[in-house]
Amino acid sequence: MFAYYLDLALRSFRRNKVLTLLMVMAIALGIGASMTTLTVFYVLAGDPIPHKSGQLFYPRLEPRGMDGFTPGDEPEEQMSRFDAEALLRDKRGDLQAVMSGGNMAVQPQDGKTPPFHAEARYTSADFFRMFDVPFRYGNGWTAGEDEARANVAVISKALNDKLFGGADSVGRTLVADKTSFRIVGVLDDWRPVPKFYDLTNDRFTEVEQVFVPFQTSLVLNLGTSGNINCWGDSGNDEQGSRALNAPCTWLQYWVQLDSADKVAAYKQYLMNYSDQQRAAGRYERPTNVRLHSVMEWLDEQNAVPGDVRLQMWLALGFLLVCLLNTVGLLLAKFLRRSSEIGVRRALGASRREIFAQFLVEAGMIGLVGGIAGLALAWLGLWAVRQQPAGYAELAHMDLPMLLTTFVLAIVASVLAGLLPAWRAMQVTPAIQLKSQ
Repeated sequence: MFAYYLDLALRSFRRNKVLTLLMVMAIALGIGASMTTLTVFYVLAGDPIPHKSGQLFYPRLEPRGMDGFTPGDEPEEQMSRFDAEALLRDKRGDLQAVMSGGNMAVQPQDGKTPPFHAEARYTSADFFRMFDVPFRYGNGWTAGEDEARANVAVISKALNDKLFGGADSVGRTLVADKTSFRIVGVLDDWRPVPKFYDLTNDRFTEVEQVFVPFQTSLVLNLGTSGNINCWGDSGNDEQGSRALNAPCTWLQYWVQLDSADKVAAYKQYLMNYSDQQRAAGRYERPTNVRLHSVMEWLDEQNAVPGDVRLQMWLALGFLLVCLLNTVGLLLAKFLRRSSEIGVRRALGASRREIFAQFLVEAGMIGLVGGIAGLALAWLGLWAVRQQPAGYAELAHMDLPMLLTTFVLAIVASVLAGLLPAWRAMQVTPAIQLKSQ
């Protein structure tokens, strides 16, 4: 019967070409707009490290003074150097890493490539294991090299391709900020979206090109990038604000906790640490700690831009309007065929068969509209990629979203066809035959 219903639908399309085209375009426009915005939202709102996001946590403390204090305030979003180094020494997590963003001037040694600036990350040895960073050559540095403040570096695949033509550069020298670093590892392709480990910089750019030990960056006085918040007497320059006892928060700190018991124990440890610092006179405000998982931290920081959320809801509203228009057009089309329905009913077709026939016809309209909507979605995503936003280049449709496009188109058209098909099956055959 399904093949017969398809044949009836195709005949109906040929008889009412203009009306069919209007319905297909209504579905296509709604699907194209909604899938463009849904794809962008899907890319930006995904879990950047799905196999491990429930084990990675972002601790927060409250080291500020009482000036401006309001009960119920959120604690600082970043960590002071004193606190970060204290937590790092205590090693209460399975893995832990302190970090900050930076920028380094790279001096190529081939005599052909001019110097250029590269985004950098100053961090500790556990960073690479904790975030499951893939390596093409070599590996990260050791905890001993952290403590020795060694001049070692890990570079990205893109930088390795630019400087060494993609060859294994482990053991070779990288000259940056007039300092020689021994390359110990080269990353493979790696780009978490968003760049969850540091949301203070552009969260949708590629990962940094150079990674060096955090303590080495302090010794070399490498420049940092990102937000910094100071209170009290913090000095008048960047170096002063980065001093060990400076009342400033500017570091990101992550910890890996592999069980629920460890999460509870670590939160208690943060509370005890905060109490100890208050007793020592460093902290003034009441104990106020947080321990966010990856996805909780992304939600807390509104990682998905507000305009993307707004565009998605507007597009879904537009799809609803398109579906309402399709309902009206289907009603008009199906009820114009009342005589045909009456003849089929008189020849023995049941109401259920009439209902199925018209639902198949609505589904066919949705399938064709989905194909046209897919083309419009690709065009919309191309337009998004031309925008200056940091996330624009990520706007690509993958297989799951491709399948979602067709499923949404067919489901939407079938839903739009429910009322018209129900009205069609209510046609009384006797009245229609009498009017012939």
